[in-house]
Amino acid sequence: MSDHNREMTPKGTKGKKSQTSNKQPAKQQARKQHRASKALSAASDMGHIVLSYDDNRLASNLFGQYDQHLARIEQKLGIEAIARGNKVTIKGPADLCDQAKYALDSLYHRLETGEEIEQADVDGAIRMAQAADEQLVLPQMMPEDAQGKGKLNFAQIATRKKKLIARTATQDAYIRAMDRADLVFGTGPAGTGKTYLAVAYAASLLERGVVDRIILSRPAVEAGERLGFLPGDMKEKVDPYLRPLYDALYDMMPPDKVERELEAKVIEIAPLAFMRGRTLSNAVVILDEAQNTTSMQMKMFLTRLGENSKMIITGDPSQIDLPSGEQSGLVQAMDILSDIPSIVRVQFTAEDVVRHELVMRIVNAYDDEARRKVRIRRALEERALTDLDESAGKDQSDEAAQ
Repeated sequence: MSDHNREMTPKGTKGKKSQTSNKQPAKQQARKQHRASKALSAASDMGHIVLSYDDNRLASNLFGQYDQHLARIEQKLGIEAIARGNKVTIKGPADLCDQAKYALDSLYHRLETGEEIEQADVDGAIRMAQAADEQLVLPQMMPEDAQGKGKLNFAQIATRKKKLIARTATQDAYIRAMDRADLVFGTGPAGTGKTYLAVAYAASLLERGVVDRIILSRPAVEAGERLGFLPGDMKEKVDPYLRPLYDALYDMMPPDKVERELEAKVIEIAPLAFMRGRTLSNAVVILDEAQNTTSMQMKMFLTRLGENSKMIITGDPSQIDLPSGEQSGLVQAMDILSDIPSIVRVQFTAEDVVRHELVMRIVNAYDDEARRKVRIRRALEERALTDLDESAGKDQSDEAAQ
């Protein structure tokens, strides 16, 4: 700045102008540095993974028809997956890219073993990858050596007709629990695979000769266990209540095999009332819809367990159809038996629903409504107690005044 300009500066503002002019660039520079830092951080959190698979045919099956499996992974994880030949490029947040890689590698491994995959398997692999990323998986699910890295050791059930692989971390825990424990409770909402996996597990043990019988039961609560008023013989009376168990069996075994085993009483399907007085040895015994048992029925059923037998009890405590005031035997049993270490309880949630995507949303909606009602009830109870306290205090004041 020239001497002339310095002389023209009003008194008292000599330093202020330069100070102001220095402040503004400093603020701008700070903002630029912040934006640059933020951009750098975002860039460092972005991932770019290229996966290559040796078998072009398996890679095509992995990506799905018209890349529909990749599209599903993109939709669920919010990443971009671009297939070129036997390669796929994954772009997006680094942690989500890792999850996509985990899911794809696990699915490819299944294809290598001769299995086929469908959308439900893709969804399951995504859930498993998310659970692994959040460290929600069991230690047994993690690979034992470096070669297995990126491939979760999913629990499996093999039957004559199909092989079932856990699609969620909870399903994995459930299958492993049935392997190691003689009594397992599987509870949670519909569509999580509780009954289906239990029947599959029973069928696999029967086919391998580990047990001699399968016994499937349900409480016929709709008829109050009093079936005499219904038309037809006993089989015709109870079949409508037991149909889901038949459906699961026919999925696991050839129909003619199921019919032969039913006729020979190797497989029994009966209402809970027919279990009374029996000792069930060398068998897998499954009680479905157990939330609709009374306390006495549950105790009766639990005490049927014989030598070399396994008992699997499934139910949804939020769907109790018992008369008002009647306690669910399932809820009571889980409470009473909670301290016995050899009895395992596996709790499913809406996140484990493997049916139509809407089922998960429906379950969540009902759960939210149930929680809302609980909050309202508690608020009303607290208000009633407050009113009662205030009324008692007023009465005491009136008595003192008199």
